Amino acid sequence: MAISDLKLPQGVSAHAFKSPVLLAESLALNVAKHLSDAIEAQGTATLVVSGGRSRVAFSEHLATQPVDWSNVVVSLADERWVPVEHADSNAGLLKKYLLQGPAAKAQFLSLYSASANLEQAADHADRLLSELPVIDVLVLGMGDDGHTASLFPGSPNLAEALKADGTRRCYPMLAPTVPRQRLTMSRALLASAKHKILSISGQSKLTTLDTALAGDDVAALPIRAFLQPTLEIYWCP
Repeated sequence: MAISDLKLPQGVSAHAFKSPVLLAESLALNVAKHLSDAIEAQGTATLVVSGGRSRVAFSEHLATQPVDWSNVVVSLADERWVPVEHADSNAGLLKKYLLQGPAAKAQFLSLYSASANLEQAADHADRLLSELPVIDVLVLGMGDDGHTASLFPGSPNLAEALKADGTRRCYPMLAPTVPRQRLTMSRALLASAKHKILSISGQSKLTTLDTALAGDDVAALPIRAFLQPTLEIYWCP
């Protein structure tokens, strides 16, 4: 299957690249342009990215872009409930690969807190995110199971987190893989982003996306919540 074989909804576009490096470079250029345009228009820009090691190359390329980083707010679509020093921390990855050099001037809003339990950590993040400006650029990923951010099929709080008109910004979630305890921005908050991008690689994820496009059960494949007009899909083998 090629990405051109997908039956995309009207208003959703797809871009195919020959390698992960080319995808990362192009995605970084696109995101940087959106951030710079936002700064020019309103003085500030807000970027939200999904976690995971698949974002490393993109983060490294984005950090080199000529963006006025002192006027950028950066946050995470989801986080593992582990300290920043932990190898699984998304914030740790972001600080290592994106918030370096000039990009270190960006303001970072972390979802993690050393709370007594996951629920209290989610409450803390929810309050913190009330200070998050309108999201200018959102970069999502997707798992083979159709999850995006940390909106996992079968997680106890999934129905609430997927409410299109929900007012809560952050939910405690359980992943099927270690570390299981996660924090995620809600569907409503993520969907409020002005520019939404889905970045994926590999044939298996293309197959998952094809399945997602063929149905409408959002709880079964949460990525379906974001397959809406203006979404840009970036893919490479």
